[in-house]
Amino acid sequence: MEVARMLGLAVRSVQLMVDRGDLTAWKTPGGHRRISRSSVEAWTAQRSGAVAQGQHRVERLRAEGAGQTISPAPRARAGRPARAAHTPRLLVIEDSVHFQNLVSLLVGQEFPGVELHMAHDGIVGLAMCGQLLPDVLIVDILLPGIDGATLITSLRSQPQFAQSKLIVVTSLDEAQRAPYAFALAGVPVVHKPDLVKQLPLLLREALAEHLRPQATNEASS
Repeated sequence: MEVARMLGLAVRSVQLMVDRGDLTAWKTPGGHRRISRSSVEAWTAQRSGAVAQGQHRVERLRAEGAGQTISPAPRARAGRPARAAHTPRLLVIEDSVHFQNLVSLLVGQEFPGVELHMAHDGIVGLAMCGQLLPDVLIVDILLPGIDGATLITSLRSQPQFAQSKLIVVTSLDEAQRAPYAFALAGVPVVHKPDLVKQLPLLLREALAEHLRPQATNEASS
């Protein structure tokens, strides 16, 4: 599909965007789907604005961090705002309220010290990534605005996110994930029916370097 090539998305993602109303489309008398160029241009402008906003926030955080010279701060990873090692940031980009609530419940029970943030679509999620620089990022594949695979590809191209750990959650089975394989290599993928069983273990592995100092302090207190 021409629009999918223009936007750098999978055809399935474009179809979902049409179904959600993100793009305007109609069918010709012959049954072929046509997508409005103006809606594509509007979506592209919105996406570009979100990326620019996220990058602006990253640069602002860097500038603010560079100006803080009054007293020593906790050591942080390069490019990240300094904060206590036992307070990692977790960003969940998921449009389903049910799964947002389920992840919140699991994180609250298993990782009460984690700073949890939610984004309901890909564009908001990308902007929040720039603002928060999360230590761990949980991303759904089928998202409004920007699909998860495109979002992951965008983040990988930006060095400030090199240390962020990625976990993908999806309702798609292995065959349905094939169009997104370009972004999923080396990333743990959780099938949503198995989320309660699999996600806590993957989060524990992703958060290990942040949880160890906390466990040591608790043991010595």
